Amino acid sequence: MAEADPATEQDKPHPLREIVQPFVDAARAPRPLWGNNLQYFLEGFLYFGILNYLVIYCVENIGLNELRAGWVVTILAGGITFSQFLLGGLVDRWGTRRGLLIAIAVLLVGRILLSASGTIGLSTEGALSPAFLTMLLGIVIILLGYGLYEPASYSIVRQVTTPKTAAMGFAMLYALMNLGGFLPSFLGPARRAIGIGGLFWVFTGVTAIAWGITAVILNRRTMTEAIASAREARGEEPLETIDGTAARKAPGTALPWTQRVGQWLREHPMADPRFSFFIFVLIPVQTLFAHNYLTMPLYVKRAYEGTWLGTNFEVAVNLNPLLIFILVPIAAAMTRKADIYRLMIVGTAIMAAPTFLLAFGPSVPMLLSFIFIMTIGEAIWQPRFLQYVAETAPEDKMGAYLGVARLPWFLTKMITGLYAGWFLMQYCPEEGALDTGTMWFWHGMIAIATPVLLILATRWMRKGFRE
Repeated sequence: MAEADPATEQDKPHPLREIVQPFVDAARAPRPLWGNNLQYFLEGFLYFGILNYLVIYCVENIGLNELRAGWVVTILAGGITFSQFLLGGLVDRWGTRRGLLIAIAVLLVGRILLSASGTIGLSTEGALSPAFLTMLLGIVIILLGYGLYEPASYSIVRQVTTPKTAAMGFAMLYALMNLGGFLPSFLGPARRAIGIGGLFWVFTGVTAIAWGITAVILNRRTMTEAIASAREARGEEPLETIDGTAARKAPGTALPWTQRVGQWLREHPMADPRFSFFIFVLIPVQTLFAHNYLTMPLYVKRAYEGTWLGTNFEVAVNLNPLLIFILVPIAAAMTRKADIYRLMIVGTAIMAAPTFLLAFGPSVPMLLSFIFIMTIGEAIWQPRFLQYVAETAPEDKMGAYLGVARLPWFLTKMITGLYAGWFLMQYCPEEGALDTGTMWFWHGMIAIATPVLLILATRWMRKGFRE
């Protein structure tokens, strides 16, 4: 028997090292990346906190019924994604750091109005009451802030990471946002003490703190140095940077508007049918994300009424973010070299299938199993999808690409919001008999369509699919 080549044995990747090394590389990441992670962690707390309480806030503080409250949440959640589609390109023009600071400042103004609408004694009488209109104005301003926020945050990760740290960089951003999203689980006592309106003012104050942290840590000098270092590690030419964004070349002769429109259409990411299918086919399984804030709070509160879980529904609603924080880095380390398309099929299938566990009716073990298994699936596919979009985008169009990739998520929120409230009123009403199993059966039938379509389209998608 031939002896093993020591060099070959040494070069052969060790399974444990393959998992641990991405964490080591991420820990050595530059200061702007961790500053970005910190503000994104805080925003996760704010985003999930407001979203999880907004339906109840609309019903109890603004005087809306469940159906109209669901529409309001849909305007916020869906509008966030659509505003990213419209405004994401501004980040490429203004710079990631400046765009992020503007975004957080605008979010602060919007949250002041949102908090005031249901707490300063405005009338709630009528379909267009002063409280409702004030809340709606605050939501519109929040949408403008979110149009810049996520494209800026993910563009920073792309700019300051290397091939070794990119997968974990994107995974950690997603994981920390979800860790922040778990913190509202502990707000039950505060909610009972100061009410949801009082919590909204707390969220507003934390937004101001997040702006200050971002301004200090992500200063211009550290951003420029981190971008230059990352470009050198990637083997790219150094660029003169302004506020964290590559300086643009002087424009040449302007083309006629018809040619500019034609060029824009040809270069648009959605001109690629495979890319378009890849992002739109996720709509069915992403309805489960929307149900986490449109359906889950009232479902747990009503279906488990009289139990500890029903009283502390925040625990069930926010368990997913905690699990995501734990599972996403592990999944990223174990699958960073895996085929992305295969991960999408496996991840979406694991995420959709456990929905049918809830079709058996209210059961704490079934509910916990649903949340845990669904989260494993989410951890497998969601961060890698965002990484794929960011890394296939041209250097000067990352914000635009990330905005386009969020368009299907916008449609998901809008579509789900149109029927989620109806299902609650029919199958999980505040008074009357409950039939929650039927409700979750139909939600599961919708979600499972994504992995089925991905499997059916495998051969076509493999032709020209960019890895």
